[in-house]
Amino acid sequence: MQDNTRGALLMMGSMAGFTFNDTFVKLTGGAVPLFQLVFLRGVIASLFLFFLARHMGALRRDLSRRDWTLVCIRSLTEVGATVFFLSALFRMPLANVTAILQFLPLSVALGAALFLREPVGWRRWIAIAVGFGGMLLIVRPGPEGFSDATLFALVAVACSTLRDLVTRSMSVEVPSLLVSFMGALWVMIFAGLASLPGGWEPIAPLHALYILIASGFILVAYLCSVLVMRVGEVAFTAPFRYTGLIWALILGYLVWGEFPEPLTLLGAFIVVAMGVFTLWREARRSRKNRAYPVR
Repeated sequence: MQDNTRGALLMMGSMAGFTFNDTFVKLTGGAVPLFQLVFLRGVIASLFLFFLARHMGALRRDLSRRDWTLVCIRSLTEVGATVFFLSALFRMPLANVTAILQFLPLSVALGAALFLREPVGWRRWIAIAVGFGGMLLIVRPGPEGFSDATLFALVAVACSTLRDLVTRSMSVEVPSLLVSFMGALWVMIFAGLASLPGGWEPIAPLHALYILIASGFILVAYLCSVLVMRVGEVAFTAPFRYTGLIWALILGYLVWGEFPEPLTLLGAFIVVAMGVFTLWREARRSRKNRAYPVR
C-alpha cells in the first residue's frame, strides 16, 4: 500500500473515531454532568497518550522555556475547545456542529495572516471570505442573534483556531505526542476540578457503557492522528479530514433522524470546498519553499 493511500485511510480513521466519540457522548443526553463526563473520558485518554508517548520517547523535559509556555497555552485552549464544543453538541444536531467546525482551516489561515504574518495571497483571501459566507448559511442568525448552541460552537472554533496557531509557533523539537498528552491532561484536570462544586451524579449502566465506548473511539482517533503525521503527503491526506462531516451526516440521520436543511448543506459544501482549496494552497506553498529556500 502506498504511503498516500495509507495516510488517507489513517486520516479517515481519525475523523471517524472523533465523530463516533461525539455520537456516544451525545447519546448520554446530558444525564451525566458535563465536567464529570469529560473527566472520566479524559482519564482514559490521558493514560493512553502517556504510555504511548513514553513508549515512543516523546516525554521530553529539555524543551526551552518558550516551548513549554506555548505547550501550556495550547493546553489551555484545548480545554476551552473541548468544553464549548461539547456544550454545543448537547444543544444542536451532530451534523450542524460538525459543519461549523469545518471552518477551522479557513480561520487558521486567517489567524496566521493576521497574527503570525504568514503570507496569504488573494486567492486564499477570497476562499476565506467565501467560506465565511458558507458558515453564515449554516448558523443563520435570526433577528435575536445567535442561539446559545451556535455561540458555543463558534467559541469552540475560536479556541481551536488559537490552539492551532500556538501549535504552529512551537519549534520543531516539540514532539507531537507530548503536545497531545499535555492537552488531554489539562482537559482532565480542569474537568475534575470543575466537577467538584456540583458534586458527582450516579451513572446508569447504559450511560457508563456509552462513555466507555466513546473513550475507545477517541483513543483510536488519537492513534490514527499521530500515525498519519508519519506517512503520506500533507497535500494529499489533509483534505480527508472533511470525511468527519460525512460521518456526522450519516450518524445524525441513523441515530436521531436528523438531517440538515438544504441551506445548511449548501453552507457546509461551501466551507468544505474553500477549506480543501486553502489546504491545497498551503501545501503547494510549502513545497515551493522547500524547492527554493530563502537564504
